[in-house]
Amino acid sequence: MTVAVASTTIPGTTATKKKVNFANLGVGAAMNMFEVTTLGQPFEVIKTHLAANRQDNMATAFKKIYQRGGISGFYQGMIPWAWIEASTKGAVLIFAAGEIEYLALSSGISPFAAGLVGGMGGGLAQAYTTMGFCTFMKTVEITRHKATGPNVSTFAVASEIFKREGIRGINKGVNAVALRQCTNWGSRLGLSRLAEETIRKFRGSESSHLPLTAWEKIAASAIGGGLSIWNQPIEVIRVEMQSQLKTAGRPEKMTIVNCARWIWQTNGLKGFYRGSVPRFGLGMWQTICMVAGGDALKKFVNEKYAKH
Repeated sequence: MTVAVASTTIPGTTATKKKVNFANLGVGAAMNMFEVTTLGQPFEVIKTHLAANRQDNMATAFKKIYQRGGISGFYQGMIPWAWIEASTKGAVLIFAAGEIEYLALSSGISPFAAGLVGGMGGGLAQAYTTMGFCTFMKTVEITRHKATGPNVSTFAVASEIFKREGIRGINKGVNAVALRQCTNWGSRLGLSRLAEETIRKFRGSESSHLPLTAWEKIAASAIGGGLSIWNQPIEVIRVEMQSQLKTAGRPEKMTIVNCARWIWQTNGLKGFYRGSVPRFGLGMWQTICMVAGGDALKKFVNEKYAKH
């Protein structure tokens, strides 16, 4: 496979524009599949359980998840929904965020601001193009056991929801997903770029222009991902909107506003921060994979095809 790669470096920045190719799009899908199949889905399951069952603590969450299916309980919703989502949303994120970040840098703004704008655009693109029904069905799988029983197949559940509520039903909570993804990747990519710039400054003027090492990129990505849990209230609202748990008094048709009101009435301020600890780990791991890993794999792919 031969792919022509054209590059243009923007003066005063480290931004290099390369012609888009199919291999580059595959980078995002590959990194997201790796992320979710390793630590990503267990973090997702624990985080979602705590956000939906806000009376549980971490130990109780681990116990209940394990009781549902042993070790495989921590991978509920991975096949097929998380894999379908990961194989598409990663490509969308890497492509959209990269293009927007390049355009932003070319206008002369800082790497932090460019990363912020690129991440926000990439997150929105993810939510509205690929993530709607997959994120919803992952949450259904993690929260449905009391409502539908563990022996009903995931496809049967999806079919029943579609028959009952149509396209809107299987995309329930998509606006909350979009708000989460926009703030997630805006802060993750922006804060990661800010951490990278900070690391360069600490190096001193003699080596500030040199590329970051792999460990420096990983550290910057971990910082960006970890600090991005500030939007946990949005995630708790998203989980509650998509949850299949039935509680007395819970609004039947949820919007972001009445969902937030319900969480406040039942759990107070602390309810908006349930699941923060596993989400801290998830944010770090996702950002390491998609920013540090994505940058490294994009560089490898582009250099390989540039030689052909």
